[in-house]
Amino acid sequence: MIRNDELEAILEKIDLKNDIPADEPMRQYYFIKKAREIVDLESQKAGHRLTADEETFGCQMNAKDSEKLIGILKNIGFEIIDSEEADLVFYNTCTVRDNANQRVYGRLGLIHSMKKKNPHKKVALCGCMMQEPSVIEKIKKSYSFVDLIFGTHNIYKFAELLVAMYSSDRMIIDIWKDTDKIVEDLPAERKYSFKSGVNIMYGCNNFCSYCIVPYVRGRERSRRPKDIIMEIEKLVSEGVIEVMLLGQNVNSYGRTLDEPMNFAQLLREVEKIDGLERIRFMTSHPKDLSDELIEVMKNSKKICRHLHLPLQSGSTRILKAMNRNYTKEQYLALAHKIRTAIPDISLTTDIIVGFPGETAADVDETIEVVKEVGYDNAFTFIYSKRTGTPAASMPNPTSDEEIKANFDRLLKVVQETARSRIGRLTGEIHSVLVEEENEHDPALVTGRMSNNTIVHFKGGKDLIGKIVNIKLTEACGFYYLGEMENFEN
Repeated sequence: MIRNDELEAILEKIDLKNDIPADEPMRQYYFIKKAREIVDLESQKAGHRLTADEETFGCQMNAKDSEKLIGILKNIGFEIIDSEEADLVFYNTCTVRDNANQRVYGRLGLIHSMKKKNPHKKVALCGCMMQEPSVIEKIKKSYSFVDLIFGTHNIYKFAELLVAMYSSDRMIIDIWKDTDKIVEDLPAERKYSFKSGVNIMYGCNNFCSYCIVPYVRGRERSRRPKDIIMEIEKLVSEGVIEVMLLGQNVNSYGRTLDEPMNFAQLLREVEKIDGLERIRFMTSHPKDLSDELIEVMKNSKKICRHLHLPLQSGSTRILKAMNRNYTKEQYLALAHKIRTAIPDISLTTDIIVGFPGETAADVDETIEVVKEVGYDNAFTFIYSKRTGTPAASMPNPTSDEEIKANFDRLLKVVQETARSRIGRLTGEIHSVLVEEENEHDPALVTGRMSNNTIVHFKGGKDLIGKIVNIKLTEACGFYYLGEMENFEN
């Protein structure tokens, strides 16, 4: 991420009369300057500064991508507002489950009527959903009013694509099947001043049979360690005290580097950064979680006591059909090893119910794992068929009614287990990073413990971004009420 003053110094030297640079990121700096001219002209025509609204669906990788897109929009002169009445609306889409696609189609239906009233309004679509050829064909046929479509591999080209969009009357489609390109040093607009996500890698090589991600995000490619460290150091200099290292499978970080560095080694380097208080990461694939990583987490004073370790199913038979590359017994052994090494760790997970061929007996095995591991929380989903994945062609004789019954049985155990796990800390004092004013009660603020549990307590907005000591007075399901003690920093 480049600072505004650094970017301005570069833009001042760019002459738009010269040839467009071929190399990145200079090419994008050229188009940022060009886009500024266009936005200024369009703002004059509109009689007001052009406005833009972002709507992000899906995971934290998408949220991080949207920060980059917003950063570019602000740099070229847009005012960012929270309304789809804006002059430019972009949807950063998710396609993990079919209902995510349907939500986007629903929003496009509503936005069409707005565009009829304001023909100068622009609509852009990006993200994972756009990497599916069938989606592009549907949009071209049924939503031809969309102005710009791009995918997950060319987010960095946003300024260039906006120039093309405003210079054309036709729909601009720029989708790449795959890439190994990583472009650094572009603007970004962080949601929080005190914490930030940091991409350490892109793509996925696992090809779980139910998952579309490797097809839409591409193969794994890791960022260079020095670029990651430099980005975090810059963030810390700007007031960030917590980072979330992001990747589809952080445990396989480094395998594409010329000089390999594994994830545990990267964490050791990140921990050395002065001023950084907390380190989080996600997501970890169980098959790649090493003893070295457990040891680093055990001995760290900065890595948060939380590990998200997706299970997906407790049945070895179903895990094999899912292509997860571990058994129920291997998962349990790993969870036991982690709990033994780090007794205060919070383990959370993802579980799918209704995978093709899953029976009530398979769900019973999943429930056994939930009880044995004792998750602090579990995100449970009913299987959603994704066209283009191997699982999409698998027969599923189980009825929707039985799947729903199995889901409800599992969810009940998950909730009971989580309440028991979270409640065990009642009466203790823990450090909490204050994140925001409570959305339901302005007298309260909301923060997050190292183990990722939410805490609400009395306090003012001046506490936001600070780490404070909180006595946990009452466990309320998946969160705590607390009382502030003395400041930690």
